[in-house]
Amino acid sequence: MKFNEELAKAGALIALDGLHPISKGARVAFTGGKPKVTDGPFTGSKEVIGGYWMIEAKSKGEAVGWAKRCPAADGDVIEVRQVFEVSDFPQDVRNAADNPTVRVHLEKRKAS
Repeated sequence: MKFNEELAKAGALIALDGLHPISKGARVAFTGGKPKVTDGPFTGSKEVIGGYWMIEAKSKGEAVGWAKRCPAADGDVIEVRQVFEVSDFPQDVRNAADNPTVRVHLEKRKAS
């Protein structure tokens, strides 16, 4: 709780959520253009994402610094990855992302 409060007070916290176990999940894999659904638990799953923090950081070093402060348990691993910005995508993808229906939904979600 304290770690999350520190992230929020620093203005770095964007989102955080815990995820249900893989036994409650499903995977959708695509082969030959067709989706195949497999209900969890998944065989061969060695690493599982239990939750995430989405933070705003000025650099990878700053994000790693936050991860190092997390009160993690022995054996836990935190993966630090950057989120793509719209400008990172080709123009056709940017045009698709500029869909008015999608934009309204995302703006409502941000407001709540």
